[in-house]
Amino acid sequence: MSKLSQQEEKELISFIKDWLKSHGFTQKDLANELNIKSSRTSEIILKIKDFYKKGGMFNIAKNLIKIEQKWLNNIKNDYVETKQTPPYNQLDIDSLVNQITQDTCE
Repeated sequence: MSKLSQQEEKELISFIKDWLKSHGFTQKDLANELNIKSSRTSEIILKIKDFYKKGGMFNIAKNLIKIEQKWLNNIKNDYVETKQTPPYNQLDIDSLVNQITQDTCE
């Protein structure tokens, strides 16, 4: 594949920054998903260029979609966990026992 033009590179950087912001993630989060050590824009763009060399814009999109799907699945899983009713704590159990005792004495 040919190289990204400077215009394409600028547009990709702008897109990625907007994309991250829209999902509430940072460049560090993206760097972790890309398995790169630095979250600097220059390092991220090097990885994006590598994707481009291996399959063009399609390959860039494919890899970003995988990352987005992983993030969305994690958000959905976190939401399901927070929606579950928390187990009773000791104070709740004591309150229930007291209520049962009062109800049976009446």
